[in-house]
Amino acid sequence: MSVSVGDREVPLAVGAVAGAAAELVGYVLVFVLTSGSLRDSGLRQVFDALGGDLPTWRAVGWVFFNAHFVETQFDLGVLGSSTGSFVGGEDGFTALLYVIPPLLLIAAGLAVGQYGDIDEPAEALLGVVGVVMGYLVLVVVDLVAFQAGGGDAGPVIATGVLLAGLVYPFVFGTIGGLIATVTD
Repeated sequence: MSVSVGDREVPLAVGAVAGAAAELVGYVLVFVLTSGSLRDSGLRQVFDALGGDLPTWRAVGWVFFNAHFVETQFDLGVLGSSTGSFVGGEDGFTALLYVIPPLLLIAAGLAVGQYGDIDEPAEALLGVVGVVMGYLVLVVVDLVAFQAGGGDAGPVIATGVLLAGLVYPFVFGTIGGLIATVTD
């Protein structure tokens, strides 16, 4: 599927695949970098203290969304709720995790731009629509999958959709697309 811009075709399907691939590769990279440390992490201790069982794949998902500046929310019952991030800070995972989503989305936008031979900024903006669609779909699926305790803990859904699903792929995918307009 493509969108016609003048006499050119902007590849939406390629963008969607590139966006989905960026999201999947990002999660896998965060998994590789953090899963071994999660057993004794503050994240695991907080959840265990709340009486929950937190599988590693789900905990990695929380960290993955934290790398998009999406906090993890905990419903503490009568005590209210609390949010936090497990990236950066004294006890958190390395702040270098923050660069994974932008770099992968820039690469996705660049790939779409190169594939579609995009050479105008307006075409780069259209090309990123596919990247946003592919990334957003997996972000929404992951936001649901990474909820724990019947929804008592997990990434904040509204922020996740807005930041991780829309803003990140649009901004960084566009940067990649714009880079493609000046490279051959």
